[in-house]
Amino acid sequence: MQISTQEWGPVDLAVVLFDNPEFNGDIAPALIDLHASGTVQLLDLALVRRDGDEVTVIEIEDSPIADSFEGLTGDAVDLLNDVDLAEVGAGLEPGSAALVLVWQNSWAARLSTALRESGGQVIVQERIPAETVAAAVAALEDD
Repeated sequence: MQISTQEWGPVDLAVVLFDNPEFNGDIAPALIDLHASGTVQLLDLALVRRDGDEVTVIEIEDSPIADSFEGLTGDAVDLLNDVDLAEVGAGLEPGSAALVLVWQNSWAARLSTALRESGGQVIVQERIPAETVAAAVAALEDD
């Protein structure tokens, strides 16, 4: 993939915990829709499972559910390395698993480029969990 870093939007990393270490492809359609619409570009995706003291890392294209994610991993940049994934695995409880995702927020690339070109620099950025926003909206509605 040839993309100038000047054209990139913000990049996010998420570690999604699952109590069940057996992965399925249920989230793939949502990721495929986001990717196909240009909202995000998936940069890396891995599955991490912990069984006792043993941590197993599975690249999505090598997993039994690879077909569910077809079309998402072809342009992957492989930003996650073995050390990153081992660290995620070490933090898991035995019998659990995590999906590790890295994506570019393609929707914000134009704004990010404009900010950089105008000398702007983001100095604070936070993600507010949906549950927090819902509670704040509910509190406003109660007033």
